[in-house]
Amino acid sequence: MVAPELRPATINGLATWPESGQHGTAVKTVTFLSITDQVAAHLRAEILRGRWSDSMPGKHRLATELGVNNKTVEGALRQLERTGLLIPQGAGRTRLIRARASHTVRPLRIAFLLHEHGDDRKVEYHIELRHALEEAGHIPVIAAQSLTETRFDPRRVASLVRRTRADAWIICAGSRSVLEWFSAQPVPAFALFGHRAGLPIAAAGPDKPPALAEATRSLISLGHQRIVLLCRKARRLPAPGTSETAFRNVLLEKQIAAGDYNLPDWEETPAGFQQCLDALFRVTPPTALIVDEAQWFIAAMQFLLRRGIRVPRDVSLICTDDAPAFACCEPPVACIAWDRRPVIRRIVQWASSISRGKSDLRQTLTLARFHPGGTIGPA
Repeated sequence: MVAPELRPATINGLATWPESGQHGTAVKTVTFLSITDQVAAHLRAEILRGRWSDSMPGKHRLATELGVNNKTVEGALRQLERTGLLIPQGAGRTRLIRARASHTVRPLRIAFLLHEHGDDRKVEYHIELRHALEEAGHIPVIAAQSLTETRFDPRRVASLVRRTRADAWIICAGSRSVLEWFSAQPVPAFALFGHRAGLPIAAAGPDKPPALAEATRSLISLGHQRIVLLCRKARRLPAPGTSETAFRNVLLEKQIAAGDYNLPDWEETPAGFQQCLDALFRVTPPTALIVDEAQWFIAAMQFLLRRGIRVPRDVSLICTDDAPAFACCEPPVACIAWDRRPVIRRIVQWASSISRGKSDLRQTLTLARFHPGGTIGPA
């Protein structure tokens, strides 16, 4: 099977997802859904358009038609069983298709409320997610403003939602106040990352607290005492998120004073980030930095390079996310990595439930792991 082609579109004045080459910006590498996920999406689309009505062809026939192996087709058919679209009949018997009247997907116009337009539109898993939703028959669009542009103000977000034609919303890395507002609205909403724990809102993301705690303990075992976690304001206020709390708890567990020094405030602009680093290294420089998000990690690397501060000899560095560029680094970057595919599948399942008029408020977590790399060393 061939992965779907990225194509430009503008729908009712709202920008859709960017693609390779748009506005002169090329996406060098894109990781698509697994072949099993692609086969499942293709078969679902064929069923919903009426190609098969009563029962599915056998897996051998489908494998031959699609040019994949039987194991891949079997995995895809089992996915459709779990969504309720297919009914298993036992070994050696074809699967039945449920009555289309109850399972036809109503196409949803799903608006993405991005954290920042410039960064989020280029993230690989956002592109993968857009493809998966389109394969499922939905229309993903990007809201005219990002969370940063609304200043995370629920009143501004409410105004944006009123002005945007959408059947459902996906909020990317939302603050607590923004997600609280969405959870109280009748419009279906999904929290992709963000300060969502304990709220009645569908959500998915990596389970980072255990991995971040492991990373912090690893630094302490190397003799680090002055450890700083640089993360966005939405992760710190009005109270630290689960990952930030895990970080501070490890410091306290190891009898290291935890305060504003370890979780500093900074203005979320390139200049604000540089000012924060300037202040940190002016008097009592940290021996280790844990930086949230790859773009800030790269900015921190540049800052240290300009100052002649060596990594990891002078300061250790850890990124709380993985990035394709890290695979090209030598030595490897110490980071927290997680599999995007379960998150994408969860969002597509949520959209399917909403399109059939069903409520879905489940919150799921994907395993995240700390990968020590060559950017950390003894204090």
